[in-house]
Amino acid sequence: MRAGQGRIRPLTVHHLNQLLLVCSLVLLVAVAAVRISSRSGLPSLLVYLGIGVAMGQDGVGDIHFDNAELTQVIGYAALVVILAEGGLGTKWKEIKPALPAATALALAGVAVSVGVTASAAHYLIGLEWRQALIIGAVVSSTDAAAVFSVLRKIPLPARVTGTLEAESGFNDAPVVILVVSLSMAGPVEHWYTLLGVILLELAIGAAIGLAVGWLGSWGLRHVALPASGLYPIAVMAIAVVAYAAGALAHGSGFLAVYLAAMVMGNARLPHWPATRGFADGLGWMAQIGMFVLLGLLVTPHELGDDIVPALVIGLVLTMVARPLSVVLCLSPFRVPWQEQALMSWAGLRGAVPIILATIPMVQGVDASRRIFNIVFVLVVVYTLVQGPTLPWLGRKLHLGDGSEAADLGIESAPLERLRGHLLSVAIPGESKMHGVEVAELRLPHGAAVTLIVRGGESFVPLPTTILQRGDELLVVATDPVRDATESRLRAVGHGGKLAGWLGTDGASR
Repeated sequence: MRAGQGRIRPLTVHHLNQLLLVCSLVLLVAVAAVRISSRSGLPSLLVYLGIGVAMGQDGVGDIHFDNAELTQVIGYAALVVILAEGGLGTKWKEIKPALPAATALALAGVAVSVGVTASAAHYLIGLEWRQALIIGAVVSSTDAAAVFSVLRKIPLPARVTGTLEAESGFNDAPVVILVVSLSMAGPVEHWYTLLGVILLELAIGAAIGLAVGWLGSWGLRHVALPASGLYPIAVMAIAVVAYAAGALAHGSGFLAVYLAAMVMGNARLPHWPATRGFADGLGWMAQIGMFVLLGLLVTPHELGDDIVPALVIGLVLTMVARPLSVVLCLSPFRVPWQEQALMSWAGLRGAVPIILATIPMVQGVDASRRIFNIVFVLVVVYTLVQGPTLPWLGRKLHLGDGSEAADLGIESAPLERLRGHLLSVAIPGESKMHGVEVAELRLPHGAAVTLIVRGGESFVPLPTTILQRGDELLVVATDPVRDATESRLRAVGHGGKLAGWLGTDGASR
């Protein structure tokens, strides 16, 4: 072996232990950063990006990493997990009224944002039209994780949360298709041809996502798995199947995974709290890994020349493109100006734009490294500006809505041999089930409250037993009335003992 030549050493147990130690320390630091971001009001993505930058070649870690293709692959995988987690947490009751407005924002709103931002990048910064359109498309996608990590402290009206949530879940799909098309070698197709491709891929992805979600929900509800821990794994596996099937069918895999997860998330699956917690944990892991990797990919000393262009493009995007798209898309739905103002300012850009900025790098587009740097600076700076001010703006616009009763936590365990289900019901502090007698629940025939746990002690209730906030109920229901029982419990939790008579239903998830 000549001097200066490298030598590949086999991976030993010692090296593996070192790798596991480093990864565990990074993960612990990232988890601790969640607490910092929640107290400061900053989206956690900034903290994770900072960890990646600190580990990179200009930081204390001095790790040289420039593999854009690997970053894109891992970023796609992380996005699948994040979209699946977001879909599982989407409440159909909230998203249904907002669906037309959210769809308009995800399609027409993206088109308006791309056009305005690309024009600014071309005329103000001097980028070629292809590069300007790529930047416009990359930054036109909003990020659900970034938005709701800041807004989770504010009980916003259902129409606002539903619109923002649906938009962030829907607009990733057309933006990915647009960026990939613009980054391909050769001339850009006519806009009407590109529009047809986008609509076709969205239709295929939506059909596959809904079908896989329905089939998966039906299977999980009718087949009792041998261990409760298998249900969360099965749910995430079904969501990944939806993405893979959608992509292989030349449809939008991202839309497919989001819709499949949304269908399962509203299907009242067995062991739902455990499934939701598992998905939430996976979502955090995906975000941490993705942001740290993106932080490693950036080279801080190369960003100097791109700071001013990023600030100019970001200013146009934030103050012109986003508000214009919101006004044009939501005014026909008679959305109040206060809600339009909040949704204009809530167009946070997070992981998706930075990941999409790796696509032109992989495809070898001219000035692709500059595109990545501009997008990186834009996301960091404007997330830093918008993130901490979103809660303040929500309060100033008087959009906090604390009157809605908290939903019940219901976990279902199938009893296959007994042809029944054991429902574990937790009554939260704001539930209107507080003060209701057991008999006033008016559960369907074939269901009964068998046990109440209160203050650490359990007892068998009487029909006259009054339920209290903080109680945990065990309800046994036969298979035919399982859904009706859960619907009735949720209805009472939202409407009190007169639920049903007053029109209150149990559709909330």
